[in-house]
Amino acid sequence: MNLNFLSGLLHLSDPTLPIGGYTHSNGLETFVQQRIVHDRVTAKEFVQNMLQYNLKYNDGAFMKMAYEAAHQGDLALLLNLDNECNALKCPKEIRGASQKLGLRLIKIFKRRESFSLVEQYEKAVKNREAKSHYCIVFGMYAALMNIPLYEALLGFYYTSVAGMITNAVKLVPLGQLDGQDILFSLYSVMEKTVSETIEIDRDLVGLCNTSFDIRCMQHERLYSRLYMS
Repeated sequence: MNLNFLSGLLHLSDPTLPIGGYTHSNGLETFVQQRIVHDRVTAKEFVQNMLQYNLKYNDGAFMKMAYEAAHQGDLALLLNLDNECNALKCPKEIRGASQKLGLRLIKIFKRRESFSLVEQYEKAVKNREAKSHYCIVFGMYAALMNIPLYEALLGFYYTSVAGMITNAVKLVPLGQLDGQDILFSLYSVMEKTVSETIEIDRDLVGLCNTSFDIRCMQHERLYSRLYMS
């Protein structure tokens, strides 16, 4: 088995990558303050629902399509996907967070290797032709680094799930081992979601998650906040 891509995948999907992800709860802080998420069971339910009903149809799907566009060297398609992704992110905090994470990901990985497609994409961002969303940048780099699509999606979902669990441990709060148990229990869910994302119906991309969007918007006006989103 050729594992030449493994180091790049581990680096790209590292939950501790210094792009600022730890400053965002993606709405979880609102769910906790409203006591919707309040223990290990509800924390797992939140993470699993986010994975299966939000990420799969939104960021995960866009990561997959960006991967395919980058594999074809199709800059125009990448820009269209980025702008579509931007239009679908209704909450201001979530939209801004995604853009910042994408820019920082570029800043890190262009030190590793220079790709013409990334340079063109970055120029388009500077010219305000694109917004630099994290899922788009992740998919682009995964393709350019020759990481297989299945493994790239699994890494994308893993870093997203691990981040949500870390936030839940801090916010609920939960014990560290509770967080690890949630992660163990979601292995098969992540793998199933990867397979479903690869075969996703294009007409379902952007499926609305009303409750999630509302909680993210409410986060802007919480009395006290630990996270930026």
